[in-house]
Amino acid sequence: MAEKKLIALEINGRRLEASVPPNQTLLESLRELGYFEVKSGCEKGDCGACAVLVDGEAIDSCLTLTWTVEGRRLTTVAGLGSGEHLHPLQTAFIEHGAIQCGYCTPGLIIAAQSMLDTTPNPNDEDIRLALSGNLCRCTGYTKVFAAVRDAAAVMREGKRSG
Repeated sequence: MAEKKLIALEINGRRLEASVPPNQTLLESLRELGYFEVKSGCEKGDCGACAVLVDGEAIDSCLTLTWTVEGRRLTTVAGLGSGEHLHPLQTAFIEHGAIQCGYCTPGLIIAAQSMLDTTPNPNDEDIRLALSGNLCRCTGYTKVFAAVRDAAAVMREGKRSG
């Protein structure tokens, strides 16, 4: 068994230390730490369900070793807003019915947020490219695209919550 290493992490604005083996994925570590909003899907980087932001960039946590993100800022979908103050993407996904079963939703929202941080006024091709690493079997993506477009408009207007 590989020897565990104590590392410092910042997750959703909270600093903590975790003891992890060198071969443990970030997905495994996050779920062990109680971040169950990070979904375990394919565990090989094909579905995007496990996406989190690392310093603002969406990554698949199933392909990332935990020790490689030491000292970096991690954000899960729960870190974007709260139950009382939802993030515009969270609100738009609800309003457009872009959730359905909900399994892919955290990863889709994370991927959309990463794109909106650099492309605040996306066109459909921008959205398609940003979400191309995320699979959804329920929505057909039409509602997802509408939700991302509406959230982008709200965020540009400065009505961002969360």
